[in-house]
Amino acid sequence: MSDTPADFSADSAEAPQTPGPGFDEMTRDIAEVPAVEVIVTVAVNLMSAAAVKLGLTEEGDKYKDLDEARKLVHALAGLLDASATEISSFHAAPLRDGLKSLQLAFREASLVKDEPGQGPGEKYTGPIYG
Repeated sequence: MSDTPADFSADSAEAPQTPGPGFDEMTRDIAEVPAVEVIVTVAVNLMSAAAVKLGLTEEGDKYKDLDEARKLVHALAGLLDASATEISSFHAAPLRDGLKSLQLAFREASLVKDEPGQGPGEKYTGPIYG
């Protein structure tokens, strides 16, 4: 491998990027998805990622990272708080239950305990006692 930078012409650096094939199809597909489904999908992805970072999967501590888990749980709580009036109880109730379970799991996994109300997402949900 060479230590010299690649030779780029001025024309290639200024060339507009055009979407690849299938871009219009993806845009149409996204346009057909109701907002509630997008919100729920994002929430489920945040929950799954938080569970992995909390070490709650089959791999256990292999991917455990409480700093990352804190960020994910906090983002999930913010999303659920912000979308509470936009999604029905049918969708919101299980997501709130999952969030509370993750908050409790975080509290259990932490060596240094947060004060009630200071844990991840508790700004939005209120204090979680474990």
